[in-house]
Amino acid sequence: MFASVEIFNLENGESHVVLETDTHVEAPNWTSDGKALILNGDGRLYRLELDAPALQLIDTGDLKRLNNDHGISPDGQTIVVSDSPRRGTSLIYTLPVEGGTPKRVTENAPSWWHGWSPDGAVLAYTCVRNKQFGIAVCPVKGGKETVLISGPHHYDGPDYTPDGAWIWFNSDRGGCMDLWRMRADGSNPEQMTQGESVDWFPHPSPDGKHVCYLAYPAETTGHPFGRDVELRLIQSAGGTPRTLLGLFGGQGTINVPSWAPDSRSFAFVRYFARRS
Repeated sequence: MFASVEIFNLENGESHVVLETDTHVEAPNWTSDGKALILNGDGRLYRLELDAPALQLIDTGDLKRLNNDHGISPDGQTIVVSDSPRRGTSLIYTLPVEGGTPKRVTENAPSWWHGWSPDGAVLAYTCVRNKQFGIAVCPVKGGKETVLISGPHHYDGPDYTPDGAWIWFNSDRGGCMDLWRMRADGSNPEQMTQGESVDWFPHPSPDGKHVCYLAYPAETTGHPFGRDVELRLIQSAGGTPRTLLGLFGGQGTINVPSWAPDSRSFAFVRYFARRS
């Protein structure tokens, strides 16, 4: 199995390969200067310069079990990561964008990061509290956790709109896994997609016009790796989604925010059984 890190261009509807690697990399983030991507692989974190593509290891201190829930602060100076030594133990940390000593943010596990408020002050993440999934927020500097929404259903993938007014997420609270949004305080949850596909990981574009997401075939359970999936686009106000392309992927393809700063393209990972 190998991975192809690619960039999809909205203007021409085409994708191009940045890097092919035998390392199982996942979940690209785009740096705020537009010059590099950040990915995880084999429990570590890597920087991928777009003008000279090669995986460059980022120093994450004693964190060696990073999962694919990581991202970059709005000012481009900080990386947030989620580290899981064992299943159900994920905690959130921050560290300088160039690497360094991590600082723990969340007190309670599991916590999987997914969104950063536009003002850089608040982190949004998926959690399990009292045996129920939910979406929580806390100050990036650490402190009191607030669970915005939870219940007997699954809640995942929270990501802020660029104006900070909404948090998009995916949930099966309506009967199957669809995209939802709610106000930043957790009020007024609103279903944004419905249909046969199993929809995960919505990411609003920096210009606020679109939301890209991952669509699995009907009746898929969870968000597994190694499936035929589609990358889709929906207007931020809702409407009929548009399929951009189909690929072999799933878990690791587009778990976290991966838009280019100019909103013209986004990064993703495609997987292959072997090199051709």
